[in-house]
This record gives sequence, structure tokens and C-alpha cells, in this order.
Amino acid sequence: MSATKTEKPPRIVVGVDGSASSLAALRWAVHQAELTGGTVDAVVAWQMPATMTGFGFAPVAVADGSEMEQTAQRILDQVVSKVTRPEGGPAVRRLAVQGSPAPVLLGASARADLLVLGSRGHGGFSGALLGSVSQHCVRHARCPVVIIRGDLVQAA
Repeated sequence: MSATKTEKPPRIVVGVDGSASSLAALRWAVHQAELTGGTVDAVVAWQMPATMTGFGFAPVAVADGSEMEQTAQRILDQVVSKVTRPEGGPAVRRLAVQGSPAPVLLGASARADLLVLGSRGHGGFSGALLGSVSQHCVRHARCPVVIIRGDLVQAA
């Protein structure tokens, strides 16, 4: 995955949610972009909460999603600032996108060269399993997918 002078630089999409495993995934993606001359799109998905009311459990959407979007952007800014250096490095574009995580990440990575995700895991045998978002992306992504375990945070 290296770019020649006639090709566009490799584009790496990484899912960010503020967890330790997503921080590790972003670190890995930035390092990979440094090695390949690529760029990184750090993507966080956010959703409007629905509250359950009455006995029919009819969802009622919150009128304004700007607070949710601002929170998502703040998480994204904090995580990216922990990983990137002010003196240079690969370009990291920050994208806060409304929607469910798996479809948002699949959409963002549709024309990417690589999708990088963290895997939260639960330790032991269950920690070897993928979460629902990672599993969905592995099955449906149009590009290679790299899953980074959260326990790699200290090594990065």
C-alpha cells in the first residue's frame, strides 16, 4: 500500500469513538499513513437519541441534534490531538457523521484503501470475538479491514 507519483495517496479510514481501542486504531492508522504517504479520515458516528414514552414504546426524537454533534466533534478532536504531532505527519481529516456506526464507517470507507477499527473485547475467550460493528464492517467493507485490539494501546 504505497503511493507512486502518479497515484493518489492511500486513504485510510479509522473509526473513532473515544474508547482505548479506537485510540489504538487511530495510532496504528496514522503510523501506517506515515509509512505509505497516505492520509487518514478519522470518523466518529453520532445518533439522535430516542426516548421511550408510554406503553407503546413509540420513539420520540430529540428536536435538536446539535449538542450530540458537538459532543461527537469534541471526542474526535481530543482523540486526534492525542495521536497527531503539531510539527507534521500525515493529514488527518476529522469527520463527525450522523448515523449508526457500521453504516457510517462502511460509507466513509467505500472508496478507501483501508478501514481500521478498534475491537473492545472483554478479555479471555470473549475478548477474541469481534464486536457487532467490527463484525459487520469486516463482512461488508469494500476494502481491507484491520482490527486493532485495545490492549495494544500501551505498545503504541
